[in-house]
Amino acid sequence: MTETSTGRHIEIVWPDLGITVTAELDGRNPELADALWEALPYQSLQGHALVAGEHLYHHVPIPKLLHLHGDDRIADRRDAPDGTVFCSALQHLGIKYGTLTEPMGAAPVGQVRAEDMPALLEAGQAVWDAVYSTKKEILVEVRKAGTAGGHSIPRLTAADPDADRLLQDVYAETERHWLSAPAELADMHQGWIPSGAGSFETVLPTLLFVNGETRPLGYASYGGLVRGAVNTDMPIESLREMARLLVGIPAEFLGYCGLDKLWDFTQRFLACLDNLDRDDFLAVVSQMALYINLLGAWNLHLFPWDATDTLRQQRTAGAGRQV
Repeated sequence: MTETSTGRHIEIVWPDLGITVTAELDGRNPELADALWEALPYQSLQGHALVAGEHLYHHVPIPKLLHLHGDDRIADRRDAPDGTVFCSALQHLGIKYGTLTEPMGAAPVGQVRAEDMPALLEAGQAVWDAVYSTKKEILVEVRKAGTAGGHSIPRLTAADPDADRLLQDVYAETERHWLSAPAELADMHQGWIPSGAGSFETVLPTLLFVNGETRPLGYASYGGLVRGAVNTDMPIESLREMARLLVGIPAEFLGYCGLDKLWDFTQRFLACLDNLDRDDFLAVVSQMALYINLLGAWNLHLFPWDATDTLRQQRTAGAGRQV
């Protein structure tokens, strides 16, 4: 690292909204902050928390976030000051901009400056409207303060030729759709499902199941395989067996629902699995995690969350209960 963790400033820009905020990487969790700093600049689809409250997050092109551990953790992110910037093992950069309801630990790396908090609140409200109802695609750019923007996706490599060809194809598909919705997902959300998945020609149940399978496949299964390969002494034979147990069935189901490329990539991964040493295994599961988490991010944006907008939480004890 050529610079200290403190004194580094990043700009978080939403060009479509005309909003820029500046945050300082303030020395907390330097490994995470370094990984973020070294990956700049990048762009991503901006997301918003759907169950946790006033929280922005987006998918970041940093494979190392899957296994780096933040030692300086806030036990309950609800208690973090507004404007706190977090890096997550779910490959997210998050920003708390108001009230949160989810009591979970989090690893902070910085803080949005106080004078930019009104702009951050404005961005949060605009992104919520986009994710929940309008479906406007709002992109975010994160860059070193005072520098030009840009964007790149990491392309990992493997010694095994079949694995390396797979990595190239997964990388190309990830790069192609990092900033534009994958056609398979866009078609699905328009009701075009070639397999006919969706009983009695319904669409919403299929979308719900795709969301419910994609997110844990990326976050838990592939993220867990990455962490197993890096942070444990688990033998490579055991890692291969865990991959067989965790990824095939959900990927096959998602292929039936319309994610054909994911199912094809998964079959190719399983076919070359026995030839992979630890380094090649780590490269493949890391690249696959980046791709699947991308699918998850787009699915969260495209999903019709306002379909049951009239259904709202009851704030009076006992309200809505049937006796």
